[in-house]
Amino acid sequence: MASTYDNNLRLNEMGTGDQSGTWGSVTNTNLELIAEAFSYQTEATFDSDGDKTATIGDGVSDKYRAMYIKVTSTTSLSTTRTLNIAPNTVSKMFIIANATTGGQSLSFSQGSGASVTIANGATKIVITDGLGSGAVSYTHLTLPTNREV
Repeated sequence: MASTYDNNLRLNEMGTGDQSGTWGSVTNTNLELIAEAFSYQTEATFDSDGDKTATIGDGVSDKYRAMYIKVTSTTSLSTTRTLNIAPNTVSKMFIIANATTGGQSLSFSQGSGASVTIANGATKIVITDGLGSGAVSYTHLTLPTNREV
């Protein structure tokens, strides 16, 4: 059985007998990625005034694996922009801070289901259900404005 990445943190799940001679390196990478999943990251996601998709990489360091993400922009947004998280099969909790320029809200989605709107300067806990193309994003708690780690 070959290695797969069918898990919520996109870790390498080695198949039986797979990665002969390198399983230690793969395991160490997986442990580093687990630690990354509990981290705080700042990501300049919006490099243009348009919607973006952030794909959590398979078995490699990725800012969108983190639990807390401060989303920024290198350009001023002119209207509410959508941040789509891929793959749409990841069931995960995020703390998302909208620190983009332009004073616009962000719409956080994962599939064609419900999305979560995060006002500029606000931080929300967002949960993705990971149910594929119809995936839904939920929020159950809004954190006070201008509060950061």
